[in-house]
Amino acid sequence: MIADCTAIILAGGDSQRMGSDKASLLLGEQTLLQRVIATMQQIFPQVIVSVRQPRPDINLPQVCDEQLNAGPLAGLVAGLSRVNTPWIFAVACDMPFVETAVVELLGNRRSYHQAVVPVVQGHPQPLAAFYASSCLPVMRECLLKQDTSLRGVLQQLDACYVDQTEMQDADPRLRSFFDLDTPQDVAAALQGVK
Repeated sequence: MIADCTAIILAGGDSQRMGSDKASLLLGEQTLLQRVIATMQQIFPQVIVSVRQPRPDINLPQVCDEQLNAGPLAGLVAGLSRVNTPWIFAVACDMPFVETAVVELLGNRRSYHQAVVPVVQGHPQPLAAFYASSCLPVMRECLLKQDTSLRGVLQQLDACYVDQTEMQDADPRLRSFFDLDTPQDVAAALQGVK
């Protein structure tokens, strides 16, 4: 367990490319959201789901976006505003293959930084990352300015970037970072579900 951290699962997106609510999509016998919740509960003593509107289908604490139509940044701000731990681990509900070993590896890199962000194929993955509570003022200021780019936010933080080569021992195929945005992504994921 990573005791000084709360997991924030971001489940408030509009799922435009999917055409239906991603969090509720079945993958095997569980929804995407249920799969991510189950993984996060193995690692963190507290798990909160960030939503646009309260969801009756989950029995966990929920936080609603303070500002509508502001993307994942609104969910991060809502989550950071609610927790009483010095860190959060933010993960999107459409990343059902997150490996606990990858999360633990990233968690071990937190010393002296405000954020720990994996980088896969040259792209930062801000929705599978650790953020310190000290990030909240910067994120809230960006939200107020309607500058909702997470990459822009990261440029204002002391971020530690972890390259994919450092994570491949924990997750050789880097499936942790496979997010399901379209029906085609779901079809591909179903081929690998046991």
